[in-house]
Amino acid sequence: MPALSWASFSTPVGRVSVGCGPDGVAKVRYGPPDPVRQEDTPAGQELARQAITQLTEYFRGERTAFDLPVDWSGTAGPQREVLKLLASSVGYGQTISYGALASQAGLAPGDGLTPSGDVPARLVGRIMGSNPIPVVVPCHRVLASDGLGGYSGGAGVEVKRWLLILEGSLPPTLDWQPMEQG
Repeated sequence: MPALSWASFSTPVGRVSVGCGPDGVAKVRYGPPDPVRQEDTPAGQELARQAITQLTEYFRGERTAFDLPVDWSGTAGPQREVLKLLASSVGYGQTISYGALASQAGLAPGDGLTPSGDVPARLVGRIMGSNPIPVVVPCHRVLASDGLGGYSGGAGVEVKRWLLILEGSLPPTLDWQPMEQG
């Protein structure tokens, strides 16, 4: 993956950074920008500014969909297919189980895509955990059949819970605070 232009901002769940290249948003990460992969270009800087604007609107509850090009070059094979399916089919305020997403993606034991002896829902869980573009590609909307499941971003499952409360998929907890309007 080429070097990216980075921008970041503060949210109620911590600092969020976005890395953009010539083909679109390539990376969203909790924490500071990746210091190893920085290269500012005018096009990358402009897209990073647009991404920060849209992500800020999302975290404030003002945006329900992103209008950003996505650079899928950091993904491949089943990971890319499942993440593209998720991004195109599970909208704001909706959720889907790991198993249902696996089924929609056509993953099945013995299909050559799912490792031998693995359960397709677990493969989808690993794909969600390796999503390079969280929030924009909404892996937080994928749930376990018996609860929230995991989340590898920021403070983990509490970030997932916060995002699902923001979107109205879960009722607010007593300590939930929205992002201040600015």
